[in-house]
Amino acid sequence: MARSLARSGTRVATVLSPCVCNSLRMATRAVTQLYDDTLRPSGLRVTQFSVLAALARMGEASVGELAESLAIDQSTLTRGVALLERRGLTERVPHPDARVKSLRLTARGRAALDRARPRWAKAQQIVLRELGPTGWSDARRRLGRLLHVAIERRAATRRSTPGKP
Repeated sequence: MARSLARSGTRVATVLSPCVCNSLRMATRAVTQLYDDTLRPSGLRVTQFSVLAALARMGEASVGELAESLAIDQSTLTRGVALLERRGLTERVPHPDARVKSLRLTARGRAALDRARPRWAKAQQIVLRELGPTGWSDARRRLGRLLHVAIERRAATRRSTPGKP
């Protein structure tokens, strides 16, 4: 777990865990909070913004396609999408395979995304300014590799474990 080294105002210096997963989760939680704080006036959280932005790029997508594009578990995504549907930001659309749930943005969802984009850009700018262009480029490359390895290893484990889909 992280140990607090110093506290001055709202700034807290921490030591990352030697555990890769824990350190990534710590960083992710802090960055998510920064984006959420910046997006708050738009009425969206960064997780919702990401789903709406992905649907805007994809046009229409099944829950499985959307989950894969966001590297998120389908059940977690389904809960988030249900909230977006209740708010009228997404809607289900017919799919040739009736078992498949397809989604798209509504006009209200596109408007919410458009209103939130400048706030998302502000949060993005804050993080990029701290990392610098080279720092983010390097981090993005390394995170991409880590994501690829984790997905491939998980798939291999699931294939070799009886009873797993």
